[in-house]
Parts: sequence; structure tokens; C-alpha cells
Amino acid sequence: MTIDSRLLRNTLGLFVTGVTIITTRGLDGEPVGLTANSFNSVSLDPPLVLWSIGHTSLSKAAFDSANHFAVHILRADQQELSNTFAKRGVEKFRDVEISLGLGDVPLLPDCAACLECSVYSRHPAGDHSIYVAQIERMRSDPDSSPLVYHGGQYTSLADMG
Repeated sequence: MTIDSRLLRNTLGLFVTGVTIITTRGLDGEPVGLTANSFNSVSLDPPLVLWSIGHTSLSKAAFDSANHFAVHILRADQQELSNTFAKRGVEKFRDVEISLGLGDVPLLPDCAACLECSVYSRHPAGDHSIYVAQIERMRSDPDSSPLVYHGGQYTSLADMG
């Protein structure tokens, strides 16, 4: 059976996801980041999470060589930040005041949560690579409303009811 890629994308879009920005340092020491909704929890003991990146991503080489990265779970009011980090080949960090985390990874301010991670394993999977990471440090704001994605667009949890 052949599965139409557009139909598959639309079908998978029925699954509601949160929106994250993943950051690391490139081989040249410059900050690297991208928007990803392929994030998920894996294990509580040890504390593991996963996300995936396409083989054609301009950021893939940086993540392939990184020992650390940070997962930022975005708040409902951070759609513009998500859009900035979703663009290819732009200076994403220009107007963002970052701090430094483990491995000098850039940390974004005011997110619903930030998970500082070390790489646990990497796995090729079709046209993507899956990264599994161990959470080393974290901070969160449990009162934040998350930015969510459904049907190819941003939405809020209130809109889902």
C-alpha cells in the first residue's frame, strides 16, 4: 500500500502537540536553535525525553555533534518566538536575551519550562534522526498555558474545548 504524504501529514496533524524550541551550540560555537513539535517524554527513571530532526535541517550537523541541548516548552503567548525559530537560515537569536546552560547551551527566557539535557542516544529513522536525552537540570512554571499545535496551526487549550 502506498501512503500519500500529504494525506499522512494531514492525518498526523490531528494529534495535538506542544511546541518546543531546542537549542545547542554549533561546531563554530555559535548558538543554534529550531522549533520542534516532535518532542515527547520517554522515561522517569532515568529522566529521558526524545525529539526528532529532519536530515535536511540546516541545524542537523550541530545537533549531531552536540553533547548537550536544551528543550524549551513554549507558553501560549510565544507564537512569534516559535515562528522565528521555525525559519531556515535567519539570525534567530538576534533579539533574544539568552543565558548559558550546561555545555554553554543557549537558554531562552520566560518559557513554560526549560529542560537542560545531555545526549543519551541518537537513532536514524527514515528521513529523520531521533535524539534521546537525559534531563540534567530543569525549571518550569506550572501556571503557564502551553502553546499547542493542531491541524497545521497554533491553537490554545481553551480553543480545544
